[in-house]
Amino acid sequence: MSERFFVAPPIAGDFAELRGDEARHLAATMRARSGDEVVVFDGSGAEFRARVLSVGKSSVKLEIIERGEISRELPRPVTLAVALPKGERQKWLIEKATELGVSRIIPLVTEHGVAQPTEQAIERLRRGVIEASKQCGRNRLMDIGVPQSAIEFFAAPTEKSACRLIGQPRGEPLTAAPTNAPAVIAAIGPEGGFSSAEMAAAQAAGWRGVSLGPAILRLETAAIAFAAWAAATGFSVDGGLPDRKSSD
Repeated sequence: MSERFFVAPPIAGDFAELRGDEARHLAATMRARSGDEVVVFDGSGAEFRARVLSVGKSSVKLEIIERGEISRELPRPVTLAVALPKGERQKWLIEKATELGVSRIIPLVTEHGVAQPTEQAIERLRRGVIEASKQCGRNRLMDIGVPQSAIEFFAAPTEKSACRLIGQPRGEPLTAAPTNAPAVIAAIGPEGGFSSAEMAAAQAAGWRGVSLGPAILRLETAAIAFAAWAAATGFSVDGGLPDRKSSD
């Protein structure tokens, strides 16, 4: 079977169990039977080959055959701090950020934001990370951080060597930003933009304003543009492509 399945909690021994939607998908949609082999991951960075032992309505028990430390992560961490878009656009943002290798998304609470990062919204985002990881092959889950106000986020200490960028229509071109930083943190405001107080907090903390061009972008488009730039330029940090078979 070519599909991947997510196991929680992390696998610690020779056996694991799929539950809920994952078990129902394997049992009902994939029509798994005892003896079938599947690929599972637990979000910790490892990938497992497993054999189906038994199939129930809401539980599939597995025997772990092989554990592989297969990294599909970028060579440097990429964080997006973003005011959430509305509706299905949140799902699209999470899916594409996961595919591009973003390490963490921090939902921002902003003065002009229209979608609030409620507990239910955060839970949906985390489920979206799992679904996207199953499809794209990542074995380490992108983290959805605790929501923060934009002003608190900009004022908080960050890694000094990180490249800290904030989307700003009249900023310098993104192509002028340094490409050799060991980490990238990009902040994207709501479609109404960051408020003057939020921008003042960012500037006081030394964030670098950059522009993505003359067109007006939806916030999720801007976020993915930052992620794609960070992913593409990150391969030059260590002078080449990362070892895809090495552990994180």
